[in-house]
Amino acid sequence: MLTAQHSLAEDTSAKDTGSWYLQASVYTRHFSPDSDHNNNQDLIGLEREQASGWLFGGATFRNSFSQRSYYAYAGKRYESADYPVYIKLTGGLLQGYSGKSQDKIPLNHFGVAPVIIPSVGAHYGPLAAELVLLGFNAAMVTTGVRF
Repeated sequence: MLTAQHSLAEDTSAKDTGSWYLQASVYTRHFSPDSDHNNNQDLIGLEREQASGWLFGGATFRNSFSQRSYYAYAGKRYESADYPVYIKLTGGLLQGYSGKSQDKIPLNHFGVAPVIIPSVGAHYGPLAAELVLLGFNAAMVTTGVRF
């Protein structure tokens, strides 16, 4: 009996090994618009999602001041049991705010800052869209595909 349960557990875990998620930004809105703010982030990111919901990834984008920036992160995705929606929470290191914009994000020492980024998403098959909250400063809409 124990062997059968162990075998079943192995079969289940082999079926869903997770997926990759490739995403790009399509819209950004700053809550307090400024003529210096860039609303075209040109974000592209790649994320590895485990079947358990744990994930890790990286993204590159142009920050609010048009500086090339990078985000390396880990987090967890919480899928709804009833609807094709989810909540995602990631945390990691953000690099790229320098010069006169270095103090625009908290704890930005040596050009690298820790950040926590929440988002909500919806998916239809392999396609997904997310609303990403960027602190209290902006929101971004991304779209992507899982493979």
